[in-house]
Amino acid sequence: MSFGAVGAFRPTTVLPVFDAEGIAAVVRQVREPVHVVYDSRLATPALGLCVGGEVLPQRELRPTDYALLATLPATYPEWLGDRSFNEAHGVRFPYVAGEMANGIATTDMVIAMAHAGMLGFFGAGGLGYERVEAGIVTISQSLGDDRRWGVNLIHSPAEPELEDRVADLLIRRGVPRISASAFMALTPSVVRCSAAGLAVDASGQIVRRHHVFAKISRAEVAAQFMEPAPVEMLQQLVAAGKITAAEAELARHVPVAEDITVEGDSGGHTDNQTLVALVPRILALRDEICAKHGYTREIRVGAAGGLGTPSAVAAAFALGAAYVVTGSVNQSAVEAGLSDAAKAMLAQAGIADVAMAAAADMFELGVKLQVLKRGTMFAARANSLYEVYRSYESLESMPAEVRTKVENKVMGATLDAVWRETEAFWTMRDPGQIELAKSDPKHRMALVFRWYLGKSSRWAIEGDPARRADYQIWCGPAMGAFNAWVAGTFLAEPGERTVVQIALNLLEGAVVVARSQQLRAFGVPVPAAALRFRPRRLSL
Repeated sequence: MSFGAVGAFRPTTVLPVFDAEGIAAVVRQVREPVHVVYDSRLATPALGLCVGGEVLPQRELRPTDYALLATLPATYPEWLGDRSFNEAHGVRFPYVAGEMANGIATTDMVIAMAHAGMLGFFGAGGLGYERVEAGIVTISQSLGDDRRWGVNLIHSPAEPELEDRVADLLIRRGVPRISASAFMALTPSVVRCSAAGLAVDASGQIVRRHHVFAKISRAEVAAQFMEPAPVEMLQQLVAAGKITAAEAELARHVPVAEDITVEGDSGGHTDNQTLVALVPRILALRDEICAKHGYTREIRVGAAGGLGTPSAVAAAFALGAAYVVTGSVNQSAVEAGLSDAAKAMLAQAGIADVAMAAAADMFELGVKLQVLKRGTMFAARANSLYEVYRSYESLESMPAEVRTKVENKVMGATLDAVWRETEAFWTMRDPGQIELAKSDPKHRMALVFRWYLGKSSRWAIEGDPARRADYQIWCGPAMGAFNAWVAGTFLAEPGERTVVQIALNLLEGAVVVARSQQLRAFGVPVPAAALRFRPRRLSL
């Protein structure tokens, strides 16, 4: 027997295939066991595939039978990733629709994902307190006892009081899952979300009321979320009456977050990291920290950023990701809180049609985020504002020609008019910002420039035709990859792009890609065409 045969294979109604087209067709039948066979009777002996048939011991091999090298069982999208993720969160698929800020990840998107057996996070970042609460109420009332949903808690260094108020809201409203993003270090608000409601069940296991997902792109930040919360911070929270002493004690024995989302080259806030380099590093770090503390449950590591095709999703799972998180591609979904005009721009994007631009929420720190470049001047204009901010100490110290350029070429309004609107906004949202601006001209300048950065996102959401050139649309290379993949299929039409169809097609295609790679590992000459899954309407 050649090639280390493990048995004999006897076809019944379907004969084995050895040609490229036939092999590609069998590869796509992922819900059927597939047999790897060898035929030495061919002019050129070869490996082939077959479904169905009969597996027999080698001693029963007949001249018309084939040598059996392996049998791969049926496989399903539900089996991708780490099964513990599905079990911990009660989902069918290891797939998450990420939190796109300013409510672009809408309540409708979150609800649709839950109904499909997946997770979705409401994009609370950038929204006022009342909007966040209204979103939570809407989701809670719609889903009832279904707890397959969550809300974003974004780090807000410019508005720490808002961050703390939102954390309080998430706890008070019993939000089951909280995605912590843009954190560069632990803060009392995120530690409180993790510790609040910790208890011990009948089996002695520590159970959570709130599951924290930590979105990270640096190992040093990931380590903080994998470790138990700092004792000093827990003590401060107890002293302030934010958590109980019992909760603080339990928090010393579990990680702050049991789900760590490794973020690669994503839209919005990103360090432009590559998942291929970062995921293995975080997995190794996870193993070290779990061994150090003797956790009874393993921390799960997911992947996000750049996931716009089945091959990318399959690659993330092959790296060891327990789950995947998509973002950019969902902005073009029917349920996304983005104008039709902005969605149409996204549908035309290529892989290289992105740029880095100054971020509104961390403007003074020089933090940038990744946005769509094609069809909008936002990135160039936002970056020009940051250069002006760096160059001058106040609005009054700007040379007349610079001021005129900012007003006419960027703002589309006088700086005095922008300040009046800015002052009214912050008086309602956080009066402390206005008090600081009165004593610090540099801060006043930042608030005025942040008006443009904030408004630009709102213009894209509302579809303001007069400000189309200023649309701020968060976008990573995944959007362009997605557009190229779906070209010529039903998903090429923006009106067909539901968040669930996007998810199901990415997952189904990832299973096909994974099976292709498995069969290649057995020496089967799987053609490249087998890896190109074509989107189609799928049902649950």
